[in-house]
Amino acid sequence: MPKTETTPGVEAATPRTRLRWWTELPLILLVYACYSAGRLLARGDTSSAVDHGVTILNIEKFLHINAEHPLNRLFTREAWLGVPADFWYASLHYLVTPAILVWLFRSRAVHYRAARTWLMTSTFFGLIGFTLLPTCPPRLLSAGHGFVDTMAEYSSYGWWGGEASAPRGLGGMTNQYAAMPSLHVGWALWCGVMLWRYGRTRTTKVAAVAYPLLTTIVVMGTANHYFLDAVAGAAVMGVGLFLTPYVMRGADRIREQFSSGAGRSQVAGSSIVSGGCQTSAGERIPRQRESRIGSGAEPGASPTDAGEGAPAAAR
Repeated sequence: MPKTETTPGVEAATPRTRLRWWTELPLILLVYACYSAGRLLARGDTSSAVDHGVTILNIEKFLHINAEHPLNRLFTREAWLGVPADFWYASLHYLVTPAILVWLFRSRAVHYRAARTWLMTSTFFGLIGFTLLPTCPPRLLSAGHGFVDTMAEYSSYGWWGGEASAPRGLGGMTNQYAAMPSLHVGWALWCGVMLWRYGRTRTTKVAAVAYPLLTTIVVMGTANHYFLDAVAGAAVMGVGLFLTPYVMRGADRIREQFSSGAGRSQVAGSSIVSGGCQTSAGERIPRQRESRIGSGAEPGASPTDAGEGAPAAAR
């Protein structure tokens, strides 16, 4: 039996029921809507979010891993880097991630369910992080910390305003203090793993490495995330990967219980066909022969079987 390639830590098997796009699309949209709504509602206290951001920055300085400053200065000084980086940050995670989901669904169907479950599980854990640890991104810290908001600096080049990557006039509909963890990096890492494992060309292998790496540089250079936000985004994906087999088994059990419950209801509601009658060989419904022959006796029946007044069979 040929060996099938699986996502690390996830048992990929052919789905028991074939997945359909008209059920998958509403599911993905529902999860994304829950993520967006939760991200919006999990605002927290602004002062505590600023404190968390400063604490993260101080830890990075202590560990000498605060790469945000030199990258942000570079993106601010060189518009030919800053503007594409802002477009990258504002759009690619909305385009690349769904594109890879569609590609897996159409071309790598045996791996799709595990990959989709991994992505969704990790996204929900990211939402928990936004709720428990509201964090001010570097671009919203006071000017004394030395960061420039490139999204605001180059807002005239794109559709976004001065408030994150939200379209102009819709900045109030996004939570700007949801920096920890960085799901930009987490989703990019997921895309990289999918491209690396299931891509068949050298180009996909290069993209698998380049996309999460460049996304990490972009989120720091645009002052939207700290380096530790990116680390946390990768950690969230790791937790989601670990839990994916359990989530899938739980979903299977729920589906089986629902199916068995529906089956029992169908059996309980079905009518009794025979009504206490027995069928003989060759009959599909009770008294089939009686309706075919009429009120007379069956061939070879005895006078008793034929009923009163029936002529006896010739000997």
